[in-house]
Amino acid sequence: MLESLFLNLGQHDSLSDDEKTLLGDLMAGERHFAAGQDIVASGSRPAYSTLVLDGLAARYKVLADGGRQFTSLQVPGDFVDLYAFLLKTMDHGVIALSPCRVILADHSKLRSITERAPHLTRLLWLDTLIDGAIHREWIVAMGRRSKVSHLAHLFCELFVRLEVVKRTNGMSFHLPVSQAELADVLGLSVVHMNRVISALRNSGVIAWANHTVTILDWQKLQQIAEFDPTYLSMTREPR
Repeated sequence: MLESLFLNLGQHDSLSDDEKTLLGDLMAGERHFAAGQDIVASGSRPAYSTLVLDGLAARYKVLADGGRQFTSLQVPGDFVDLYAFLLKTMDHGVIALSPCRVILADHSKLRSITERAPHLTRLLWLDTLIDGAIHREWIVAMGRRSKVSHLAHLFCELFVRLEVVKRTNGMSFHLPVSQAELADVLGLSVVHMNRVISALRNSGVIAWANHTVTILDWQKLQQIAEFDPTYLSMTREPR
């Protein structure tokens, strides 16, 4: 059940059997969410952090006029709100973009891990640091990249992250989002989003049909995106 989490953390440094057992003991309370349902509500004070087992989720903020912005996408093996352990009150929501299966990590047990298992604590801390690195890349993309480059960068990032947790098929991956939801990632209107998708398709680097993205030219896609995966900290080394 926790294989995606083990793969996610294990890409940075080795996990011992004892650490895997601690993570297994931490988790309880599997839940299922339908697409469009909040996994964690803005303003809530969760007593647990939520790990995605299957599906795609997104962190988001909503403005007073109803405008919505997704600030990150969460894939299997990701905690959607590990930082809630210390922040306590959620200043944003987390929504299921597809049917999601999740499991909960009780904060009292998480506290025990921080006191008993320093190496595992550092790996969980690193997970939140990579969240921050991803947010920085998204800010740069939103503010300075062309929209075609922004979309190319998003596809590069998702492919790499999904490949780590064995959720790719060759050069393809499942992306269960509508164009309207993708527009909320890039901060565009649906009409503009459609033009950006068409431009990237016409460049010959990706195909997208039936919620499946297939990368046709990985090198060119990375060039369009100016993609450098350093921010994902994928080097396996002592932490």
